[in-house]
Amino acid sequence: MNSFIEELKWRGLFADMMPGTDEQLNKEVTTAYIGFDPTADSLHIGSLIQIKILAHFQQHGHKPIALVGGATGMIGDPSGKSAERNLLDEATLLHYVDCLKNQLSRFLNFDGNKPNQAELVNNYDWMKNISFLDFAKNVGKNITVNYMMAKDSVKKRLSGDAGVDGMSFTEFTYQLIQGYDFLHLYQNNNVKLQMGGSDQWGNITTGTELIRRKAQGEAFALTVPLITKADGSKFGKSESGENYWLDKKKTSPYKFYQFWLNATDDDAERFIKFYTFLSKEEIEALIEDHKTAPHERKLQKRLAEEVTVWVHGREEYEKALKASEILFGRSTAEDLVSLDEETFLEVFDGVPQKEVAKADVIGINIVDLLSEKSGFLKSKSEATRELKGNAISINKEKVSDAYTANETDLIDGKFLLLQKGKKSYFIVKVI
Repeated sequence: MNSFIEELKWRGLFADMMPGTDEQLNKEVTTAYIGFDPTADSLHIGSLIQIKILAHFQQHGHKPIALVGGATGMIGDPSGKSAERNLLDEATLLHYVDCLKNQLSRFLNFDGNKPNQAELVNNYDWMKNISFLDFAKNVGKNITVNYMMAKDSVKKRLSGDAGVDGMSFTEFTYQLIQGYDFLHLYQNNNVKLQMGGSDQWGNITTGTELIRRKAQGEAFALTVPLITKADGSKFGKSESGENYWLDKKKTSPYKFYQFWLNATDDDAERFIKFYTFLSKEEIEALIEDHKTAPHERKLQKRLAEEVTVWVHGREEYEKALKASEILFGRSTAEDLVSLDEETFLEVFDGVPQKEVAKADVIGINIVDLLSEKSGFLKSKSEATRELKGNAISINKEKVSDAYTANETDLIDGKFLLLQKGKKSYFIVKVI
């Protein structure tokens, strides 16, 4: 069996493939593509598997193409959807396309002149000049309505099983347009294989059928499973339903790191195969090591490290790790003061805070700051008592009644973290 397919299988990332795919990959350096629809100005972690499949494909000597769907993004893929997507205006769509191009270029090797260097393409480039009549005559006549109606993505919508009745003609044509993408890339870029999630099987095989009928050629399909958590729940969203994005402006590296760190043991064992490039031997050793001391969460820590470094780089990982360790007392006041505002507020999400004038913070007696200036403690007597009991910390460091805050104590130049005991926190925002 081809080494690329073997890798997908032991990682649990193989769902299905057309007959002959294995032989094609063994025969020659093969070009394959995966499409990414520009529905936002960033991809989210739901796209990481598709990116990783292309990266593995390239590592195994083959040529990956990442297609950004400037044309298909105008329509919206009905696969797995219960309702039609809101259509984007052209300016917004083109902006999203540019953002995704920049993002994808970080994950694949586009440099050099090797036969398997990666490429980025945009299907709007070849679709924009095709008239509806030309498309209907030259493409549509090669695929029957019966063939298109038999696809699961269409049948579910037409039967009402997905929670709505029917689908628009616009969405109905999606599989034909995606099929034409495959035909175009087959004829112009020597693409022999399309890959994607298992929900894309119908769209991909429409392309192979179009290539067979229109170009008398042979092309192939390979799909990977749709990822869910071990309990069957949806992967890649927070409890409030928010996406975890690959753009650090939309999801901070700290929050991104925490997502992987908080994986259950069962999920971490699966995800470390899915989302890292560690070898089979390394992963098996990690899993066994984790089982001997699961409370140390070695598997989750390595998973979070590998994925955060891959997506955001080593420097951002180190910052996220430092921020994460602040809550567990394994960091210094200098570490805390060096945090940026966004990361600091995410680390201490939900902690009450109050705005206090700088004149009522800098150089002020600690008893007054803890009580009447901030309102953290109810009275001066309580503040004095807690200080004598060595229960008060400023920026995670114990202080006495002789302490006064100065400018260098301020986190990102504007925050002071007050703490009583181990779990009672309060944030003073200096104005």
